[in-house]
Amino acid sequence: MQEKKAFGVASAVMLGIGSMVGAGIFIVIGQAGSIAGNIVWISFVIGGIAALLSGYSLAKLALRYPSRGGIVEYLVQGFGEGVFSGSASILFYLSQLVAIAAVAKSFGTYAATFMHGGGTFWVDLYAVGIVLLFTLINLVGASFVARSENIIVFIKVTILVVFTVTALFTVKPELLGVAKMPPLRDMLFAVGLTFFAYQGFSVITNTVEDMENPAKTMLRSMVIAILLVAILYILTSIAVLGNLPLPEVIKAKDYALAEAARPIFGEWGFKIMAATALLATASAINATLYAVTEIGYTMAKEGNLPKIYRYNTFKSYEGLIISALLILPMILFFSLSEVTTVAALTVLLIQGAVHVGHLLRIRQTGASRAIVAAAALAMFGISLLTLIYTSRHDPQIAYYMLGAFALAFFGEVLLRLITRRVVNKQIVDLFNRTPS
Repeated sequence: MQEKKAFGVASAVMLGIGSMVGAGIFIVIGQAGSIAGNIVWISFVIGGIAALLSGYSLAKLALRYPSRGGIVEYLVQGFGEGVFSGSASILFYLSQLVAIAAVAKSFGTYAATFMHGGGTFWVDLYAVGIVLLFTLINLVGASFVARSENIIVFIKVTILVVFTVTALFTVKPELLGVAKMPPLRDMLFAVGLTFFAYQGFSVITNTVEDMENPAKTMLRSMVIAILLVAILYILTSIAVLGNLPLPEVIKAKDYALAEAARPIFGEWGFKIMAATALLATASAINATLYAVTEIGYTMAKEGNLPKIYRYNTFKSYEGLIISALLILPMILFFSLSEVTTVAALTVLLIQGAVHVGHLLRIRQTGASRAIVAAAALAMFGISLLTLIYTSRHDPQIAYYMLGAFALAFFGEVLLRLITRRVVNKQIVDLFNRTPS
């Protein structure tokens, strides 16, 4: 009798929602709102559309190249086993570190505000502390934390839904009126950040080998999960900007979601939302710190995943330790807005490259050329808008990005010269087959 697979539509959708509705919304809602004002909800609409386009492309790639290498695998399939793919694998690894640093910095901001009323020293102390704590936990064994992930997802989603539904009844129409509306270009500039809040949808592609009828289930799960999260984000942004005047959003941009709960639920509302943010960011760090950094580090260093994947992942700690040491200076020397913007930009550019590579293999995947091309244009277009905005308000972001690209390229060249390693395709036997 055939074994029943673990993931149907419902379970894959829940996995995607849990991965998306995490630390991102707690970081992004205030920062994007401080840029786009009371029309930030439109930024979330556009970010959701971009996520749907990207999700379609990644789902088709996952069906064709079902590998734990994920995005790195798709890049190698699209562009071949060359310097570009190798550099992209290193850049992808660095982007994961920056994303974790952003989440840790958010944890520090909420913890410092919650415990001490703010302060850079306390923010950095809590951010560094949480990374070191989960590094130690993962070195010892984090299975007990992993088992609690479903409970954490349920708690944070429930609190967000309760807050949003309640806050919609107390919205002040004048705060959402045309008189308070900023220029439309500001709404476009915020899309890069709002797209970052959707990050996590790609985790659905990792279930392909354990999915019931993936040809039908994969894309359906992806679309449903992104649409449900988009609705929650859009309503949450309306609730926050409809209850909190823009000057207060700008003042509390790093913890605006908790601040918006204060006038509705009082001081306890602020504390509960801040505690939820701490829970969500801590769980996000734990969920990504080991698996993502170990996989990314191994792919970047060795060009391949271990054949006995599970054994090597849970017995090797080199990637975890080195990753933690690289994350710490990002926390100490970047502000939350800087590290979040860098993370958002690297994710956008890498996914844009993935979609371009997908266009080169479109016959193998059987995907719609128009949709994949639209996904690539969306990623690069949003990246350009974000860079234009940051060049005016935070010009060093462009230098950070150039530095990351240079580091990835020279790192790849050095690895090739010293170790002769090449980032290899994990899926070879499917490459020349035609879609079923």
